[in-house]
Amino acid sequence: MQARDICSRPPLIAIALALAFLLVPAGAAMAQARADFYRAEIVIVERLVAPASVQEQMADKQVEPPLNGISSLWVVDASGNRQSDVSLAGRNELHLNQAAARLENSGNYRVLATAGWYQSFPPNYDGQPMKVAIGDWLSQAGQRAVEGHIEIDRQRYLHVNVHLNHWQDSGQSQPASSTAAEDGNQAENQLQPDAAYPSAAAAPAELITWIRETRRMRSEEIHFIDSPTIGVLVFFRRIEG
Repeated sequence: MQARDICSRPPLIAIALALAFLLVPAGAAMAQARADFYRAEIVIVERLVAPASVQEQMADKQVEPPLNGISSLWVVDASGNRQSDVSLAGRNELHLNQAAARLENSGNYRVLATAGWYQSFPPNYDGQPMKVAIGDWLSQAGQRAVEGHIEIDRQRYLHVNVHLNHWQDSGQSQPASSTAAEDGNQAENQLQPDAAYPSAAAAPAELITWIRETRRMRSEEIHFIDSPTIGVLVFFRRIEG
């Protein structure tokens, strides 16, 4: 009986050691997955200013065509129906809700989108662009006023790439007056047409401003990326346990 006990112990020890080697990597992988799990929050706002008062000169900017076949973060169609390919939390659940409310209460901003979702962002994560189409419906152009995409990557740090255009229907607003120098420039442009400056009648929409920025993000900090007419609030919170 004693001999059988002695002989049976090595196989049991071997099995226990094998299980230990199997469980340690799995546990480490689970811990790493938890460390890479975040709640991402993005709020897009419009600054309530007259487009004619914006000083940026956008007529010569080359705008890339919209990306096709990408997932939707917040897309509103002509009928006002919202589409999103991520499971979004309610606005009242977001950490950014208070910041968005303060901007609204100031009377200077209008909130266009409030997106919050949970996602894993492991190191060397190469994110895919997510489509955005929000704001007023431009009937002449057949599109939303704010269109573009947002992409989230992670190398050593999280990075958010914001690529948004703010449009209006062509000829929607004109400056109330112009200086003599501006009048002279307009006359010169009429005599020397340039393909880089299309006429208002040539395009259904004209660009007011845009955002082209990639910014490094720190967890638990609110970041604000903006242009003279639109802005993007961004917040990340790491989910523990």
